[in-house]
Amino acid sequence: MPEPARPAVFLDRDDTLIANRAITEGTTHPGSLFDPALVELLPGAAAACAALKRAGFALVVVTNQGCVARGECRIEQVKATNERVREVVKEEAGVELDGMYFCAYHPEGSVAPWNMEHPWRKPGPGMILAAEKDLGLDLGKSWMVGDAERDVEAALAAGIALERTIVVGDAKVARVGRRVEGLGGAARGIVGTEVRGVR
Repeated sequence: MPEPARPAVFLDRDDTLIANRAITEGTTHPGSLFDPALVELLPGAAAACAALKRAGFALVVVTNQGCVARGECRIEQVKATNERVREVVKEEAGVELDGMYFCAYHPEGSVAPWNMEHPWRKPGPGMILAAEKDLGLDLGKSWMVGDAERDVEAALAAGIALERTIVVGDAKVARVGRRVEGLGGAARGIVGTEVRGVR
């Protein structure tokens, strides 16, 4: 008998799960973090990951990394940084990330073969749909947490309901289910919603 599909919380990586802008500001590549040594979870992120896993959610990171297409770094650096994110979550939260998906493509890039549009690049739903298939996820009971409008739009395009989208921080977005200060607030909202039986 097949395993029942499980719900997930999809997480953007940079400035949702780990710090980015505060670290890369003033560098030649602001907004692009590709050094594993610089990976650090944002305040409250470890406790949030642990709480979401206890509540039965798979944790899946979906992140655009157009820095590869722009020639700022090599794809091996992105992979190493993502591996370090996995390690830090395990070390600090005591839980495993269930999936880590990234898109190196960008249509305005200069490095082939990455300098093109791709269905995995948010606001496209490709990474979420790939994770659904790979991990046996129930998107109808899943959530998206990110810091930009592209995160919300990717979730909606994948079939995740608007009320199950959360934006952390103060980014301008046309529509979102709710807005919170950080991943800790997102986790409290998600777990509280499920406990109340709101589907």
